[in-house]
Amino acid sequence: MTVEPTLYSTVSRPFIEDWLQALRMLCTTAQYVSLLDRADLASGTGDEQGRVTLDQIVGLYRLAAVETGDEMMGLWSRPIRPRALQHLLTSVREATTLASALYRFSTFWNLLLDDHQFTLNELDGVLTLALHRQNDAPSQRFGHMLILKLAHGLLSWLARQEVPVKEVGFAFKRPDFAPDYAIIFPAPVQFDRAQTSISFDPGVLGNVQVRSTADLDIFLENAPRDWIFTQSRSHTQSLRVRSYLGRVGWQDANLTHAAQAMHMTPRTLIRKLDADGTSFQGIKDALRRDIAIDDLRKGDKSVEAIALDVGFSSSANFHRAFRRWTGNTPSSYRRKTT
Repeated sequence: MTVEPTLYSTVSRPFIEDWLQALRMLCTTAQYVSLLDRADLASGTGDEQGRVTLDQIVGLYRLAAVETGDEMMGLWSRPIRPRALQHLLTSVREATTLASALYRFSTFWNLLLDDHQFTLNELDGVLTLALHRQNDAPSQRFGHMLILKLAHGLLSWLARQEVPVKEVGFAFKRPDFAPDYAIIFPAPVQFDRAQTSISFDPGVLGNVQVRSTADLDIFLENAPRDWIFTQSRSHTQSLRVRSYLGRVGWQDANLTHAAQAMHMTPRTLIRKLDADGTSFQGIKDALRRDIAIDDLRKGDKSVEAIALDVGFSSSANFHRAFRRWTGNTPSSYRRKTT
């Protein structure tokens, strides 16, 4: 895929808490602390307002998948043994169409999972990959997210572009961190569904683009960096707004200018963003927060310079906003992460 990743994306600390709980069950206390420390996540333990970067998620994934001997790191009832992902890629890259690759994905996981089984069905012009629970165990939210995102990531890898998604549904209640799913999936996300699922328009699922063994090795080496956060800037209105705000100066980062750039009225843009479960100000604040977090972690700009860079007229206003966003002042956040 040649598109650039979405700018400065982060997710909330509670978004990964299910994953951390699964890891705790697999590790000794010392090993768990070591994993978090080496992934630069230890400082955020217990911080409900903390933010987690792509680098931190990638770092923990790479360490934990190897050191626990489980490529899904305790997210499913049966361990997923080493090299399973490699065998999955080998299978799907030999499919001729993206739809048949998705079928191979479902049959592969049905051989490995005990507590869930996949089905792939086309109904009324929608192709849906659904994950059916086989017992009464509660849904592992991070596990359900990760396996759907893996399906989407593999399809996009085979298509050499990010494949549009019609809808994502989860078989658990809407969590407080629901907005984080927009960073993962370029589509509307629903909750409280009977099954966890991801849906596509069959018309956009064309033929598989040939992938070499070298391509496969690169995909495995980079995992999950190339597929865990969405790279799309176009599949939802909120992502289009975020992309617009990332391109223009903060003096033009207002609702009126954004609506004009998208050839609609401000009222229409408000309505479309509401359908995505967000707002213009919420998108703007999230981008400012994530740019500020990126700069604070790098440590090469003063807090005053960062405040100006993200559009605040004074450091005091920036301090108040950053504390509201993360529960920390900019200076204390920098001390924790550098």
